[in-house]
Amino acid sequence: MAVYERDLSPLVRRQGYRLHLSDVGIGALTGVMTPERWAAFLATAHTPEPRFVRLDPALEVLEVLEFGGRHLSIDRQTLRDALLAEAAGTITYGRQLTGFQTAADGVTARFDDGSTVSGEVLVGADGINSAVRRQYLPHARIVGTGLVQLYGKIPVELAEGMGNVFTAVTGPGHRVVGVAPTRDYATCSFGIRAEDLPPDLPLMTQERLRAVVREMTYGWHPRIQRMIAGWREIFPLTLRTSVPIPPWETTRVTLLGDAAHAMSPAAGAGANLALRDAAALTAALAHGGPLIPMLRSYEQEMIDSGFAAVRTSAANGARVLGQAPLPAS
Repeated sequence: MAVYERDLSPLVRRQGYRLHLSDVGIGALTGVMTPERWAAFLATAHTPEPRFVRLDPALEVLEVLEFGGRHLSIDRQTLRDALLAEAAGTITYGRQLTGFQTAADGVTARFDDGSTVSGEVLVGADGINSAVRRQYLPHARIVGTGLVQLYGKIPVELAEGMGNVFTAVTGPGHRVVGVAPTRDYATCSFGIRAEDLPPDLPLMTQERLRAVVREMTYGWHPRIQRMIAGWREIFPLTLRTSVPIPPWETTRVTLLGDAAHAMSPAAGAGANLALRDAAALTAALAHGGPLIPMLRSYEQEMIDSGFAAVRTSAANGARVLGQAPLPAS
């Protein structure tokens, strides 16, 4: 196995902070990590209350959804470091895929430096902007949800009493402050319809971003104002989603995670499904046997469960966040 990564290093870009792991993601990780590394990783995790709570701007409870199973809140970089340690020696950085060519006995990947690499299977694990998907499934669409979220961190003590898997404070105009603690900090996000935000958002300073959100949450509970005052490392993200498509013919090229079924964060499922895809594909490849039937079995489950989660995320996003409906096709 060889991994080719377009980033120059694991630290060159911000990708978020806290991740929610459910039984799906936890099961995938325990299946691929050594017991010692899993134990070390688990020691860094936070166990939230297994529920989603929605509050109004006065912090009165509007909705409580209880979850079954096990849940963890973990730091994204800590997870990446643990997984990178498991894959030490297999990763080449600074190699961006520009295309590929399939043959009866293998696949050849082309990179932006003019180099090529050949192998038995090409796995597109290159995210929502997947170059593999663009060539392989040109009819597969990524569309905007109509939403923008500002992500950042607050001191964990500001989230006291909000130790749930996720707490959403929902106000008029689909304005949502989201809070979720980890062991060392809490994430704080602000979501809103894109048309209600200034157009120069990516150019704003941290203080200006805080000021915009303070203005849009004027009159909300003083605890929310304290959270915004303590908000740090904020960055804006336009939320997008894949549009489900029918299963495709299985070849030596396959996809996993956001490259196949990117979704809004409204179901807390994206990272969990990506981990499950990776674990399932690893198990299938390690098992051996005829390649195409093995990949077909993997893809059937990946497509069914992945696009089901896309639809659930879109429905949750429409109800709570004001997400635009998924296109019919």
